[in-house]
Amino acid sequence: MIRLSISCHPDQAEFVLAELVGIAPTGVEERTGDGRIEYAIYGAPGELPEIGEIEAVCAEGVVEVRASEVPSDWDSRWRDFHQPVTVSSGSGREQVWVGAPWHDRPADPGAAVVIDPGRAFGTGSHPTTRLCLGLMLDLHEGGLAGGGLSDIGTGSGVLAIVGSLLGWDPVSGSDHEVASVEAATANARGNLATVDFTRHDLRDGFDSLEPTLTANLTAPLLATLSAGLPEGNLPLRIVCSGLLEEETGRVVGAFSGAGYRLAQERSLEGWSGLLLELERD
Repeated sequence: MIRLSISCHPDQAEFVLAELVGIAPTGVEERTGDGRIEYAIYGAPGELPEIGEIEAVCAEGVVEVRASEVPSDWDSRWRDFHQPVTVSSGSGREQVWVGAPWHDRPADPGAAVVIDPGRAFGTGSHPTTRLCLGLMLDLHEGGLAGGGLSDIGTGSGVLAIVGSLLGWDPVSGSDHEVASVEAATANARGNLATVDFTRHDLRDGFDSLEPTLTANLTAPLLATLSAGLPEGNLPLRIVCSGLLEEETGRVVGAFSGAGYRLAQERSLEGWSGLLLELERD
């Protein structure tokens, strides 16, 4: 088994991920650290190039590309890599547990979501997903989980599924990758969550969105999203992450131009999660 990985700066992430998803639409592994993001895919010898370690240019920057042979126990290592997480609201009174099918659920998890990593583009363990989930729990605890929710760049559907289980209705999710829409739909079905997933490129803008918007995207894509919000039908609140702490000002500035103010910020392992609220006259 060959593991092909690409390490890049977060600003290059959307370009790198788009290329890898085209090669391996059923799933991409993601790791973060030291201001870098590493994406990896797996394949049999002959399916992926054995190129060793090189540097390449992507999105006007240098990325590190590495292909290495995976030990024979890669399947157990894959399972070890995907660990369940429990996310709490700021007060700690509400929780949501996210795990894989082989994980044992806790006795009293609050909301519980099972995501199959074989299908997933994110299983809930990444800091940015946990930040969004924590902010969603805060909204639920504050009685703001009513009405509809739109999840942009849904990936495996974690945020949309949790939103449905917490009481948002209707809930929709969109992604520009067909494989993500298929994976998210399967995950929602497995969790008995009612979510409508569709394929949509956020660069095309939106005609309408629900009162609550969630978006776990890179900072450049969040800026693009802020410019494509529907005029006259703006979401009342936005939960977003996918940005590094030093990118907070850039993202807040982009959304402030659309009429939003920063209501809450959380940080985790160098990443930021934001709750933005539409300013009223």
